[in-house]
Amino acid sequence: MKNLAPLCNLLLTIMLSVWTVLLWNPLPLAALLALELILIGYAGQAGKLARPVLGLSLVAGFFAVIQLPFDVAIPTAIASGLKMMVMTVAFLLLFATTKLPGLTAALVKQARIPYEYAFLFTSALRFVPDFLAESQAVREAQTCRGYVPSRNPVKRLISYAALVEPMVLRAISRSETMAMSLELRGFGSARRTFSQQIEFHGRDYLVLTLLAAMTAVVVLYR
Repeated sequence: MKNLAPLCNLLLTIMLSVWTVLLWNPLPLAALLALELILIGYAGQAGKLARPVLGLSLVAGFFAVIQLPFDVAIPTAIASGLKMMVMTVAFLLLFATTKLPGLTAALVKQARIPYEYAFLFTSALRFVPDFLAESQAVREAQTCRGYVPSRNPVKRLISYAALVEPMVLRAISRSETMAMSLELRGFGSARRTFSQQIEFHGRDYLVLTLLAAMTAVVVLYR
């Protein structure tokens, strides 16, 4: 959350993903999803993330349904959809509550990760909100050109393939621009310093203790 250290938020996201991979029972997965939604509300991000979460629920539901014709058991199909939902919402929560410069500083100063690798990781995370914004811009541009999405959910899902090409071209252009900018600024040629004061507080240690306890429970009783 916003009051937790950036590294603590990252560890929370990682552990939620690990628990999701280990679990195959729909009930614990649904409980994890409910926990994430509670955390979103507690962090004051419900209004901001309501639409993305709703869209993800539709995609997860579609992903679960398309497995049924292939003789996949209903609990397994539901668990697969919940897994997708839980892991994606965990990262949405991370993006909404953690400032990436602070996360970079935490990875370097607390986790002792070289700055180049920490910057690469947080830069990849920074691209995700940009991709979402660009996909919205591409959809609006297609609508202005007279494109009308089908009401058929299958055809609508297939039509999203039209977003891939312009988004890939924009991503390549953005990455080239970033590479040139980093080279001109002498990236990696000097020791990096940070102005942020990154440290754990009592609430961070409490959350880490709860994460360790939950991990033990999941491993023993999954």
